[in-house]
Amino acid sequence: MVEPIPFPPLTDKTGVRLSAASIFVRGIAVQAQIGIHAHEHGRTQPLVIDVEVSIAAEGFETIADTINYETITAAASRIAAEGHLKLVETFAEHLARACLEDPRARRVRVRVEKPQALAPQAQAAGVELVLEKT
Repeated sequence: MVEPIPFPPLTDKTGVRLSAASIFVRGIAVQAQIGIHAHEHGRTQPLVIDVEVSIAAEGFETIADTINYETITAAASRIAAEGHLKLVETFAEHLARACLEDPRARRVRVRVEKPQALAPQAQAAGVELVLEKT
């Protein structure tokens, strides 16, 4: 799990402040052309993706104050549609970088599972990575 990034104290008459915020989308399902083996070329395979983004915010009143979940799922679909990738690591990095394009995003964790990679010996194989703005 990505540790939420602490925020500076907010001026609040009640003495309460927002100390950290993360948004997440779990179980994003896409079909992607992915893999290094010859039998993986020219066909799609399912991927299951989890994304968690630590964000900078001073409160939440409107969708403009946060990251819209739909932008994350749209980025995953766009990356899948761009064509064949050899590695799930590459897919995960592209998605993490797309999430970090939002100025509120500070850190992102992306987990990509390839359910058919080792079937029937294993339920899934994949990668989890974390990218953070410096």
